[in-house]
Amino acid sequence: MKKIIVAVAVLIMVLGSVVYYFTKDSKAPKYITQTADRGDIRSTVSATGTVNAVTTVLVGTQVSGTIKQLFVDYNSPVKKGQLLAQIDPASTEAQVAQASANVSLARANLEKSRVAVRDTITNFKRNKILYGKNFISKSDLDTSETNYLSAIAQVKASEAQVAQTQAALSLAQTNLRYTQILSPVDGTVISRSIDVGQTVAASFQTPTLFTIAQDLKKMQIDANIDEADIGRIKTNQPVTFTVDAYPDMTFKGNVSEIRNSPTTVQNVVTYAVIVKVDNPELKLKPGMTANVLIVIDDKKDILRLPNAALRVKIADKELRAASPKGPGVWVLDHKKPKRVPLTIGISDNRFTEVVSGNLNESDQIIVEVKSNDNKMNARPQGPPGGPRF
Repeated sequence: MKKIIVAVAVLIMVLGSVVYYFTKDSKAPKYITQTADRGDIRSTVSATGTVNAVTTVLVGTQVSGTIKQLFVDYNSPVKKGQLLAQIDPASTEAQVAQASANVSLARANLEKSRVAVRDTITNFKRNKILYGKNFISKSDLDTSETNYLSAIAQVKASEAQVAQTQAALSLAQTNLRYTQILSPVDGTVISRSIDVGQTVAASFQTPTLFTIAQDLKKMQIDANIDEADIGRIKTNQPVTFTVDAYPDMTFKGNVSEIRNSPTTVQNVVTYAVIVKVDNPELKLKPGMTANVLIVIDDKKDILRLPNAALRVKIADKELRAASPKGPGVWVLDHKKPKRVPLTIGISDNRFTEVVSGNLNESDQIIVEVKSNDNKMNARPQGPPGGPRF
């Protein structure tokens, strides 16, 4: 009987030890690891923008009237000085004729005034002789002198009237020329806002009749860059982008201008960055939405690690207390986690560059910590201390 009791006790102790051993192991965290490797990293800033022509000219009118003729339409190539449209010139032609008649009348009045000067100066000279012989009174001489001076003043007034009517004629002739809508540049008509018979009014502001893109083979993207990324943007940085019209094609360009004027929408501050793009096949059209990637840095064959490793935080009080500040990763050293401080460089959406630190390509880097119930035992610490991506 004693032997049976002893055997049962031994068996219970063995079973307890086994249960404790497996229970202990099941409660231990599970580490998912990856190794560092060498490869390429391209650090980029993403944004959206709008494709536009480099130079777009709005063609308007300075006179009011009815559109009589149209000579171009959408997509028409035009040359500088080419006639685009004609406003009915009937009223302006009448204004020119009236102004011309006023000029003729003013010139006739000027000639009449000059004749009056010759008459009054002759009378004044004659009266001076007669006054010297006491044939007329001093008042008669003074009257003839006043008439002479008045005639001279009238000549000046007539000359001013001629100049005034000539200016009015010039204005009328200019308005008549403005009834012909001419192209100010070489380019392509991308928008037409009028039709034959339509009345345009230029009383308060100049209406836009045509929009002309100067050269559709040279385009630009107006991209909006977040204030957190604008400090990384420099001129001449390479740019790649796609448009919805050609999802399988990647276009290239370069940053040409960074504008200092901010735009704030719902407390989000962005800055306009201009990207110059060649468009020899005319595939890019004004108004297209571009998904832009500005290449900040591009490094080849460098030591890199997964971004997830920089967000791991081991839930161990002793290890956390010993953890230095700054970026670093956890590696498995003899099946125990060990933190390795690092100096990191550029990042993309998968990897981060290792600039310096005690890390080798063969090291097992912890990228995730799981407990037995499959719940995460590692919490993200926010973005790594390296560049944003």
